[in-house]
Amino acid sequence: MSLYFDGPPTLTLQGTDFSDQSGYEAILQRLQDGRHMCKDVEELLKMRALAEEKYGRDLVAIARKAEGQTEIGTLKASFDKLKAEIEKTGNLHIQLSERIKEEVQKIEAFREHQREQRKKLEEIIEKLQKPKMLLHKKTMESKRLYEQRFKEAEEAEQAVGKKTNVTTSTHRQSEKVMSRARLCRQAANLAEKQYKWNVDQLEKMCQDWESTYRSACEVFQQQESERINILRCVLWEHCNLLSMQCVQDDDCCEEVRKILEQCDIITDNNCFIKMKKTACRPPALIEFRSYSDLNANGGVRRVETKRLSVMLPGMSFSAYPETGSNSAGSYTSAQQTGGGPEKYMVLYDFKAQEDDELSISKGQVVTITEKGEDGWWRAWRDGISGLVPKTYLTKISVQSQSTRLVAAHPDYNPIK
Repeated sequence: MSLYFDGPPTLTLQGTDFSDQSGYEAILQRLQDGRHMCKDVEELLKMRALAEEKYGRDLVAIARKAEGQTEIGTLKASFDKLKAEIEKTGNLHIQLSERIKEEVQKIEAFREHQREQRKKLEEIIEKLQKPKMLLHKKTMESKRLYEQRFKEAEEAEQAVGKKTNVTTSTHRQSEKVMSRARLCRQAANLAEKQYKWNVDQLEKMCQDWESTYRSACEVFQQQESERINILRCVLWEHCNLLSMQCVQDDDCCEEVRKILEQCDIITDNNCFIKMKKTACRPPALIEFRSYSDLNANGGVRRVETKRLSVMLPGMSFSAYPETGSNSAGSYTSAQQTGGGPEKYMVLYDFKAQEDDELSISKGQVVTITEKGEDGWWRAWRDGISGLVPKTYLTKISVQSQSTRLVAAHPDYNPIK
């Protein structure tokens, strides 16, 4: 679109009157409005940059403030990943703020460059405008003077004609009228020359003025095209930055989701058990010491203890001795029961947990030397003696090979 002459749509610099500059003023107003638009875009981007920076710093503060140190296992790893991605997202928004500020600086530099360029052109136009208007005013005055002098010369010449037709006029009067007519004609000719010279000078100045204005309008049009283009590109780039930020935010969330997929309830529970376990079996009972049965020297004849019975696989836990059994927890020698030491076969594997216990394996044959009422018997194997649970043993009987299990607990009967 041309801002000056040469085909529609056009915007001329002059109105119907020679001194009318409404077209030029409209162009200047358009350029001024464009400058305000640049400032408005700058203000919008500045506010968006501040919002992104504040949002990013808030995210970083949230990520660093969150603790979650009491959690363990895969859930802790997921929570730590979430905090890391939140902080990463915050830093990305801070970087976005810096890039938006760079766009603002571009617009500011562009706007200032156009302002300086437009200011120079306006000064040139103003320098041409003032003498042109003065010459136009002078030309109009010379025109009025020329019209007046020409009218006076015509009237003087008409008066000479009238005097020459009148026979009664004296020679002196005729000379006076003719002299006045010659002076009026001379003044009219001089005014005509001055008027013609002013018209020629005004025409020449108008040509220079029009040429300068054409050049100025071409520059103004170029400035307007550049302004629209750069604002369009800046806004487009701004939208691209926001879209990229949304994609990056979603990527951070996806990273957290990948870690959450590895979060396992059983693994976390096993991790807690492994970290916090105390032992593989319940603690031993408190030893009971009886001082009622003293020896002759005043010392304790025997120290009797109670132990927890060991469960057979598949049995419920219960403590020995049961109601009705001897609560003293004493040991009875196998020889006291008659027949000497007895042979027993091991039914299940048992691993010693204490120093006074004996590890045994399924199928081994051990010799029982003492039978405790708390369910623990003293066994002998390969020259080593120790306590074993009686429920893990079965007596070897020559009379009945079919009977393989002798229940140590009074309420337990596997044959039943």
